[in-house]
Amino acid sequence: MAAAAERGCGGAWACAALRLLLLLGAALGPARAAVYFQEQFLDGGSNWHKRWMNSEHKPDLGKFKLTAGKFYGDAVRDKGLQTSENSKFYAISSRFKPFSNKGKTLVIQYTVKHEQKIDCGGGYIKIFSSNLDQKNLSADSQYYIMFGPDICGSETKKVHVILNYKNKPHPIKKLIRCKVDGYTHLYTLIIKPDQTYKVKIDNEMVASGNLEDDLDFLQPRKINDPRVKKPTDWDDRVQIDDPDDVKPADWDEPEYITDTSAQKPEDWNDSVNGEWHHPMVKNPLYRGEWKPRQIDNPNYRGVWPHPQIDNPNYSPDLSIYSYENISIIGLDIWQVRAGTIFDNFLITDDEEYAEDFGDETWGETKGPEKEMSIKQSEEEQQRDRAAEEKYFQERMKKIEREKEHRRERSVRKAMKKEEL
Repeated sequence: MAAAAERGCGGAWACAALRLLLLLGAALGPARAAVYFQEQFLDGGSNWHKRWMNSEHKPDLGKFKLTAGKFYGDAVRDKGLQTSENSKFYAISSRFKPFSNKGKTLVIQYTVKHEQKIDCGGGYIKIFSSNLDQKNLSADSQYYIMFGPDICGSETKKVHVILNYKNKPHPIKKLIRCKVDGYTHLYTLIIKPDQTYKVKIDNEMVASGNLEDDLDFLQPRKINDPRVKKPTDWDDRVQIDDPDDVKPADWDEPEYITDTSAQKPEDWNDSVNGEWHHPMVKNPLYRGEWKPRQIDNPNYRGVWPHPQIDNPNYSPDLSIYSYENISIIGLDIWQVRAGTIFDNFLITDDEEYAEDFGDETWGETKGPEKEMSIKQSEEEQQRDRAAEEKYFQERMKKIEREKEHRRERSVRKAMKKEEL
């Protein structure tokens, strides 16, 4: 590209100037991204304790440890903070230089691996202002943004996107499904000054929209016109009772009937137990409450479109995306079964930088991680099969020994009989 530009620059001086501009552009290009926070735990050891502060809000909070887990793509690059105790609350945070995202894109990104195949627990992060008391971090601490996966049972498997507006948390109204396969996944939230957002998982967009539309920050722009009422002859019933359907004459049967076949127990004492009565049993002919069958309503006109008007209480706010003094990232979660690993934290103003960072971290180790996991599973299955075979072999040997003992006893008994 530079050679083509030089060929058409028109003159030696112009070419030299253009070459200098291209070199400056190449040098300054990567520096355009403002990286507010980046944590990969590459220094290992216990140095991360200097950057991350454990909360002291409760004496029995769970402990984090630095590890790459049971399976990984790179033993050093995949080290992260792992929850280590079951059925515990966890609270830890790291502080960085305060900044504001006003007029700028905000990108929050990190990786999370539920290698324990989590059944119930959080995998999300929170972003706080600089005035957070880190030693007192808890679920009651007010946050700016909460983002990431949350899993509990078969029903809750979603990605949280919760933004604070006027000291009140507002969750996204869309359902975003999270990953539950036990491997490391990359989660990215992008908030732009035009009040739009994107959610990515593994650098693939899974949700996007407008903050005002998808989170209930403001009063709605339009409301139903209170001066207009639905016409009295408007029929919005999809189905109605069939007027030609008649209840069968033999329908009405009692739910319970007297069991006349039952006999009074011989040891029944009327003076002690009271007067004996035949017991009641479920009537096999009972058919429940009769209802006429349903048919399509021939007069159905659909849902009545209530006329809309501008909401007089609606007040636009073009700053709902922005926060001042963003300065702390934290993990404030509950986990039933521990083992989740958090790594590759990034807060920046450049979506492309975040995508490249994700490809260079998670993207390069995801393949080897899966290969190691599959290999471990195969080895575990082989060990289980070997243990099972050993168990059955020992069981068969024991059975054969018992048979041999029985034969020997039979022989000895026979010999004794002959002697007698």
